[in-house]
Amino acid sequence: MTSVLQPTAPILDSTPDSLIFVGERLWLDFVNSADALRARRPGRNDVLDSFDGFIGWLSAARVLDAERSAAMVRRAQQQPTAASAAVHEARRIRNVLRALAEKGTDETDRATQLAIGEINRILGRSAGTRRLESRADGGFVRNFVTVGDVFAGLLIPVIESAADALVSGELFRVRQCADARCARVFYDASRNGKRRWCEMATCGNRAKAARHRRKIKRV
Repeated sequence: MTSVLQPTAPILDSTPDSLIFVGERLWLDFVNSADALRARRPGRNDVLDSFDGFIGWLSAARVLDAERSAAMVRRAQQQPTAASAAVHEARRIRNVLRALAEKGTDETDRATQLAIGEINRILGRSAGTRRLESRADGGFVRNFVTVGDVFAGLLIPVIESAADALVSGELFRVRQCADARCARVFYDASRNGKRRWCEMATCGNRAKAARHRRKIKRV
């Protein structure tokens, strides 16, 4: 069963600098959360391996502020079974959204229909209010404050981001990194629509280095 860690885990493991956000859309970064840690460690690179990791990712993605993140971790310690269930659902929904990102280019596609069903289910079951709040850095964030089940609304911003992609017809611009060793996905906002790498500093540079090595061998 997914474990609930100590409250310090999100601060240590899921700070913005320790995570990779290359999807250009919240729902795509959520899909990439399975491989989001910059510093890979044996046996752990998925931020959804614990409830604290989940909350840490939401905090780093600016879905939750520090106060709400800390409150959620405290609540998880009081309700560990519910917190574990929330992480289990987050991982399941992530699989659904990955299928949408990789295959959902047709409204009749099974992955698209499954995603639509899950989006509507989560939106339909979560009661709450949306609020515009100030951030510590002087900016603003739109939050969904759940009424009732405190865990039920955690995925709402992610789900709304995926819904926006369907409504706006963005799926044709969703790409998977061209590096066969990388499973990250991203929204291609380039003018010519030919972005290939999730991140030039990692996958792009590896591809350039590989081409250089092949060129040297041919000389």
